[in-house]
Amino acid sequence: MTRFVTTEIRLDLGEVTLRGTVTGTGPTVLLLHAGGERRAVWVPVAAVLARRGFRSVAFDLRGHGDSSGQATTLRALAGDVAEMVRSQPAPIVLVGASVGGLAAIAALADPAVAKRAGGLVLVDVVPDLEPARARSWLDFHGLADRYTRIVEDVLGSGAALLATAGALDMPILVVRGGQGSPLGEADVRRLRAANRRVTVVRVPAAGHLVARDAPEELADLVSEWLCGIRHGMVSAPVPGGQDLG
Repeated sequence: MTRFVTTEIRLDLGEVTLRGTVTGTGPTVLLLHAGGERRAVWVPVAAVLARRGFRSVAFDLRGHGDSSGQATTLRALAGDVAEMVRSQPAPIVLVGASVGGLAAIAALADPAVAKRAGGLVLVDVVPDLEPARARSWLDFHGLADRYTRIVEDVLGSGAALLATAGALDMPILVVRGGQGSPLGEADVRRLRAANRRVTVVRVPAAGHLVARDAPEELADLVSEWLCGIRHGMVSAPVPGGQDLG
């Protein structure tokens, strides 16, 4: 098995310190985990990306893993993501799962941050999830009471997030989970209507937490898409996923 050198890093932001891991060399991919997870979930994904010639940077979000602080507002998470982007060599492709993806979109509302980004991957998340469905999913999984403040903040930010995503001038890949995903077809259609550079694929074997459920398949999809960007194929096909048109 090929092994890659990993480096532990820290990003001091005054009120919080974020801990991260760098894997591989090449163009940079910033990996942002879902709420309740930590950067270790990206280890198998980072290994595949490294084999394909990409350098990945995965931070624990504030209030998660080895990072300090509390994740109570989307604005705070977005500010952290903006600093992560500024700390790394451009261009950077942002890969965000669940709330990590929403924080990435919110960070990209800043033109200076968007200028440093070369693409966006949203892992089983879109900007404006239908609130009733999202709350029902969280209740079913026993998460509503645990993350009440940030959930309500996120669900109240849907219109602004969709406007930001719609205005992004970069390729966007949405990787949907299969059974157990909170995304609805209408949610995805709204994003595709807002931005014509959106490609959507599905990983049927995974639920909402695709990086945990099907890391190698996710890594294959992302790396093929990244190679398409690198070679100027903006609408490159993504082998292995179910193309949703």
